[in-house]
Parts: sequence; structure tokens; C-alpha cells
Amino acid sequence: REVADEFTASTGRQRWVLGSMGPGTKLPTLGHAPYTVLRDAYQRNAEGLIAGGADALLVETTQDLLQTKAAVLGARRAMQATGTGLPLICSVTVETTGTMLLGSEIGAALTALEPLGIDMIGLNCATGPAEMSEHLRHLSRHSRVPISCMPNAGLPVLTKDGAHYPLTPAELADAQEQFVADYGLSLVGGCCGTTPEHMRRIVERVRDLTPPAREPRPEPGAASLYQTVPFRQDTSYMAIGERTNANGSKKFREAMLEGRWDDCVEMARDQIREGAHMLDLCVDYVGRDGVADMAELAGRFATASTLPIVLDSTEVDVLRAGLEKLGGRAVINSVNYEDGDGPDSRFAKVAGLAREHGAALMALTIDEEGQARSAEHKVAIAERIIDDLTGNWGIHESDILIDTLTFTICTGQE
Repeated sequence: REVADEFTASTGRQRWVLGSMGPGTKLPTLGHAPYTVLRDAYQRNAEGLIAGGADALLVETTQDLLQTKAAVLGARRAMQATGTGLPLICSVTVETTGTMLLGSEIGAALTALEPLGIDMIGLNCATGPAEMSEHLRHLSRHSRVPISCMPNAGLPVLTKDGAHYPLTPAELADAQEQFVADYGLSLVGGCCGTTPEHMRRIVERVRDLTPPAREPRPEPGAASLYQTVPFRQDTSYMAIGERTNANGSKKFREAMLEGRWDDCVEMARDQIREGAHMLDLCVDYVGRDGVADMAELAGRFATASTLPIVLDSTEVDVLRAGLEKLGGRAVINSVNYEDGDGPDSRFAKVAGLAREHGAALMALTIDEEGQARSAEHKVAIAERIIDDLTGNWGIHESDILIDTLTFTICTGQE
């Protein structure tokens, strides 16, 4: 901070300090450490960076989306605790395999992280600029927030003297100049193997550039750890597999009650093979510890399912237990106005949980009078919910799924 201020004063050009928070050595998706422990550690980390005078917080070199979310939420809590509002930048690391270390595609990363309210998303480390191009193209097309890129100086070449990074300063500057022009990047730099000369050449090349305006086309959807699934399917309706619901499947319920977790996972995989787009996970059952059951199953589904999870529960603590196990973007089922919309209502608690964790929401056409019976009443409640969630909770309209609770004629209800 002191050095940056010295250069600002001596040159008249503002110098900024990014407070960097790296990935650490614990991947919560793999059970190395609990999500809450990491979140609280990142909060302490961020509070120190804020106290030290950082101009923005940078969560970088992330390899596990759940670790990334823990860092982002920890940083948010730190800003709330200190009364600050710094920009929050998130930079993921995509390997030469084309995915993050745990298998996440860039689309899954964008779907999971953008709803957390980050101010910028990008790539850093692992590869040189050539390997980043297609991932940056995806971000440029779909990200609502600005984009950053900090590549290595090429892929390392192992020599008798250790790793050598082959890209020259001019070559790295060429790549960044092209990325700014093609993808509208807002923040560029370098990672492993880059030197002061690499940075100097990049600065010279991009200093006077104006990034072209992007016209992103966001794709609303949910995500597993591995892939994103759009809510709007091109060739089908969106199918949510319900067999992993303890209230709807006797087979699943019995496996859960007996602790046959592998059988529960296999039922999820059966639905994946049969063409479901998302999986409904409900563990609610009288006499059971729903938080423990949800943590167990959501933790297993996080890596075993290639599909996003719909967390289905009437209990806020059970929903939270699921969210703290899923690195992707979940859908919460559900919110309604059964007990009103006051600050202590279930609606407010679930909406706040969805906003904090970036989840999408399924909303039911139920209000204080009960379930809406007429089409007009259903529409009125739906409009009220949409206005409430978008206006008061900052949730995009495209991330709200309305369930109009239309029963089949065979129920016998008038």
C-alpha cells in the first residue's frame, strides 16, 4: 500500500492494490475441510487485507468451485463486518484438460459464481494465453460482469535447470492486446513465469486501448460441479428427476433410512442415464436429522452427479446444509407466502439464503390465504413473488421458476 501510494504521488498516475486470496491446500468438495471453516478463514483473511488498505479483493487460482464460493462469501462477510464495499474479483484456474482441477467447465464456473454478486470474473495460472482463448470467448459471450485474464508466460518446459516459461514479453503482450480487442477484457496481467519486463510490455501495449463494448447473452440455468444446464431446453421440456425424494420414492427413502448411501447415489445416476436435466433431492422425513441426511447426500451427489441439484425441503437449515456441500449452482424448492413475507418468515429466510449462495428459486403460488385455486389468483401471487424477489432480494427474474401447482384431474379435487 505504501509503495503504491509513493508511485501515485510521484507519477500522478493512480496505483491500485489488489488483496489476493489464493486457493489454499484444502478442497472442500473432496472433504479436505468443512465449507464453514474455510469461509470463516477467508473472512479473517479478507479483513486483514481490508485493514491493510487493499483497493479490491481478488479470489484467484481457484480449483474447486465450493472453495471459490467459500472465499467469496467470506470476503462478503468481511466487507459487511468492516463497513466497506470493495470490488470483488474472482479468477478461476482452467487446466490443460479444458476444465478446472475437479472437472468444472468454464460455463459451470460462470453459472455458479456470477450470481454471488462478484464484480469481475476471469482466468489465471495453469496455462499460457493460447490455452485460455476459448474459455475467454465463452465468458465474453455470456458474462454480465467484466472479464480479467492473467496467464502464465506459456506452458512450462522442463529443463535440467528447472521449469522454463517460453513466452517472451512481446509475445505475451501480443496475446493480451488481442484478447482486449477480441473479448473486451477489462483487467490484464500475468501469472507464473512472468517478469517485470513482461508486465512493462503489457502495460505499454494496452495502456491506451479502449475495450470494445460487449453485448453478453446470459444463459439462465443451474450447474453441477461439472457443467451448466440451461433452464430453457432447445429440444425438450426441462425434466427434474424426482426419484431421489424421500417423500416420493419408497425405494430411496428406505435406502436413506438404512444408510445405504451408495444405493441412493445409484438412483441418482439412473435418472441421469434416463435423461433428466436436474435432480430433486429431498430428505425430509419425520424423526430424521434432516441436516445430517442432507449434508451426507448432497456431499455425495456433488461429485457423483453431473446434473444440478434441486434442494427440496421445508426446513431452512436443511437447505443450508445442502448449499454448503454443492460447488455448482443449486435450485431451492421452494418459496411461498404461506406464513407471510415479514423479516422472520420462511420466505425471507429462504430468499436470503438463495441470495447469499447464488441459488435459483422455485416459487409456489401459495399466499396467506392458502393455495390459489383460480388462474387469476395464481398469476397474482406469481407476480407478487417475482416483484418481491427481484425488487427486494436482487434475484434476476430469469432465475425464478414458478410452480403453479396444477394438479391432474385424477386427484379427484374439484
